[in-house]
Amino acid sequence: MNIKTDTTYWITIAHLERWGHDRINDLIIKVYHEQKSNWETFFELNESEWKNIYKLPDNQIRDLLSAKVNLPNNSFLAEDLLSQGFEIIPINSQEYSKTLKLNLKKSAPPILYVKGNKQIMQENSIAIVGSRDANETSLQFTDNIAKLASKEYKVIVSGFAKGVDKQALDSSIKYKGQSIIVLPQGIMTFSSGFKKYYQELIAGDVLVLSTFHPKAVWNVGLAMARNPIIYGLSKEIYVAQSSDSGGTWEGVMDGLKKGRTIYVRKPENNEKSANSLLIKSGAIPVDFNGNKIETSKTETPNISETINIKQQTLEDQIIFALKNKPLSAKQLIDFLNLQWTTQKLSSLLKKINYIEPIEKTRPQIFRIRDDIYQTTLFK
Repeated sequence: MNIKTDTTYWITIAHLERWGHDRINDLIIKVYHEQKSNWETFFELNESEWKNIYKLPDNQIRDLLSAKVNLPNNSFLAEDLLSQGFEIIPINSQEYSKTLKLNLKKSAPPILYVKGNKQIMQENSIAIVGSRDANETSLQFTDNIAKLASKEYKVIVSGFAKGVDKQALDSSIKYKGQSIIVLPQGIMTFSSGFKKYYQELIAGDVLVLSTFHPKAVWNVGLAMARNPIIYGLSKEIYVAQSSDSGGTWEGVMDGLKKGRTIYVRKPENNEKSANSLLIKSGAIPVDFNGNKIETSKTETPNISETINIKQQTLEDQIIFALKNKPLSAKQLIDFLNLQWTTQKLSSLLKKINYIEPIEKTRPQIFRIRDDIYQTTLFK
């Protein structure tokens, strides 16, 4: 199979409609490892062979038949990508990031679209993440961590958003380090970025990477979906500044839930950020140089240490969380590590008479009504 044909099939499989990474990776395992086959042979099979050999249900077969119709278009796309110097790295390639595969496991993206120095993906790496509207202290922290990382030959992973992401990339370049730019869009829509970082790409100091369809334009959904890739590509994660919602918050809470070690800059007194809340949720506080700050349990209680789940009711846990700060149902689910839907928890919250939603917030943010709560306590 030639590289264009191989690329065509991988593009087709990687973007199957209604299929998540887990399901696609299951099929990859069946084709390449269990059957010792390849995509060209797989797509030559008929429906009954897909069903008998691969035990695929009817709905998945219908999806694959629809994808098969797109093979000619994807062939032209593959030719276009290759002619422009882009590369496609499938998950079963030795060139695929081992760190990404280790961190995300079966949720790792089936293919990576890249341009630049691929070897960067095999080096020690750190992500420096934070708000788009980060304060000056957070940007200085980002610059300092990037400087220290570059001296230690660690690759800096960032998401090419303004604020902390852009500072991390600029500082990496300033200190002659190496960077991975994880795009919130298709790699073919980044033409201005390739022009801007042409010298760094040629020098082997930058790798541009995307997991989305090559022609996908930026949108909020892709920006949020990019965040797990940033965290997954990194062996270390540093948070310069986070609000109590948005990409940084969601990424850190998801990382903590998965057992990742995440370092958060200890906020200054009276600073407006959610850094302290992340530390209370289990992130490790660090100083300006990224060194761990020893704190007593009473100063930074991990929620699993503060609340004995077996002894406390769910309502007690919710009260504890909301006493720190108003939160959305999704934030509460992450904070309390619940296996609930946001709709189910929202419904419960609205039934508790001393918890109320804050008006005109989307998503709804819930808070405790202290006047009613105190009355309840003394009944």
